[in-house]
Amino acid sequence: MRLYMKTVIMAGGKGTRISSIASNIPKPMIKINEKPVLEHEIESLRKQGFTDIIITVSHLGNIIMDYFGDGSKISPITGKPFGVNIEYYFEEIPLGNAGALFKLKDKLTEDFLLLNADSIFDIDFNRFVAYHKEKGGLATLFTHPNNHPYDSGLIIANDNDSVEKWLTKEDDRPEFYKNRVNAGIHILSPKLLDVDIGSEKVDLDRQILKPLAHTGKIFIYDSPEYVKDMGTPERFLSVCKDFKDGKVQAKNLHNKQKAIFLDRDGTINKNVGFLRNIEDFELIPGVAEAIKKINESGYLAIVITNQPVIARGEVTFEELKQIHNKMETLLGNEGAYIDDLFFCPHHPDKGFEGEVKELKIKCDCRKPSPGMILRAAEKFNIDLENSWMIGDSQIDILTGKNAGCKTALVENKENTFQEDIKAENLKQAIDMIYKIIENEKEGDNIDDKSR
Repeated sequence: MRLYMKTVIMAGGKGTRISSIASNIPKPMIKINEKPVLEHEIESLRKQGFTDIIITVSHLGNIIMDYFGDGSKISPITGKPFGVNIEYYFEEIPLGNAGALFKLKDKLTEDFLLLNADSIFDIDFNRFVAYHKEKGGLATLFTHPNNHPYDSGLIIANDNDSVEKWLTKEDDRPEFYKNRVNAGIHILSPKLLDVDIGSEKVDLDRQILKPLAHTGKIFIYDSPEYVKDMGTPERFLSVCKDFKDGKVQAKNLHNKQKAIFLDRDGTINKNVGFLRNIEDFELIPGVAEAIKKINESGYLAIVITNQPVIARGEVTFEELKQIHNKMETLLGNEGAYIDDLFFCPHHPDKGFEGEVKELKIKCDCRKPSPGMILRAAEKFNIDLENSWMIGDSQIDILTGKNAGCKTALVENKENTFQEDIKAENLKQAIDMIYKIIENEKEGDNIDDKSR
C-alpha cells in the first residue's frame, strides 16, 4: 500500500496572540531549539517520506518563501538541504483556515495531509495514513486528550471511531464526556472541495468537517503523540521546555513508549464494591494531581479494569461508558487526563439470573491475565519492562507481573504481594516512582560519563 500523500501546511495566520514573542516575523518562523517551528515540521515530514508540500502564506509570507524557497535550498541552521519540494499559495485577502484549499483544488487530486504551521508535533505519519486508508472515509481527524477539555471543542465518536457529534466551544455539551479534542492534523479527501460553500472565507471545522458528523464518512485517530499549538506566550514556553526535555520526539509511536497502568476501583475512585450507579463514582482525593504528574512525565496513563458488572447484567455498555465519561470529565476539570482505557466485561461463572450469557466466558483479558496490558502495548508500542502497574489488590499486582511490568500496591495497608513498592495512595505511589526514575536517569548519566 502506497502511504505517500501530498501535504498542505496552513501558514497564513497573523499570530496576534504571540506577538509579544515575535512581531516582525510570521508565527511559523518563531524558533524553538534554535530552529523555526515550520522547519521542525518540514523535517519531520521529510524523514517519513512526505516530501511534496504546499504552504499557504499571507502575513509576512515572503519571509517564509525566502527562507525555504522551493525546498531545495540549504538550511542556515543545519547546513543541509531541506530535501523537499515546496509550492506556495499566497493569500492576498484572508480566506479563513480553509478557503485556500478551494483555490488549490486542481493540485489536490488525491487524499492529502492538512497541517497547521503553528504547532509542534512529532507523530508517526505512516501509521496515521495507514489507518485513514483502512477506514476509507472522507476525513480522518488526529485526536487526543488535553488538560483543558472544559474550554476545548469536543469530538464524540462511536465504537467504530466514526464521528457522531462535533461540539465546538460554543455548543452545549453533556454533563459528562470523553476527553477527546481535535489536534488540528487532518487527512482529507479532495471530494470535500466539490461543494459550494458560498463564500471565499471558509472555516474548516464549522463549514466542512462538522457537517460530516453522524454520516459515517469522518473518523477519529486517537493517539498520545505530541501535538501542541504554540500560539500563545505561555504555550510557546511550555513547548520549548518539552522540546528541550526530549518529550516531543519521545512520544512518536515509532519509538518505544513507557506507561503507568492504573486499576480503577480503589485506585482512582473510591471502592464501593460493584459500582453500578454513576452517582457512586467519586475520585479519591489527590488522584487528579497524581495523574497530572504522569501526564507531565511523558509516561502514558492507561486504565486497566475488570468490569464483570457487564456480564452480570447489572450495568450496560452504555452505562459503563457514561461512568468512564464522568471519570474523564472530573479529571479534566483538574487538568489531568488518561491516554486510554481498557476494560474486561467478562466473568467465567455461569448460571445466574439476569446474566449476559455470551459474556460469561473464560477470557485472556480478565485480570490477573495480562491481556488488556498486552493489547495496550501493541497499540502504543509500549516497553513493558520499564512500565508500571498500580492497583489496590493482589490481582492487580499479579497482572502487572504477568505482563512483565514493575508493580505498586496502594490503599492496602494490611497485605503485601511481592510488589515493587507500596504506598498509601496513588499520589504517594507516583512520587515514589518518580524518585526511582530520577535515580535511574542519574545512574545512566554517571555510566555515560565514565565511558
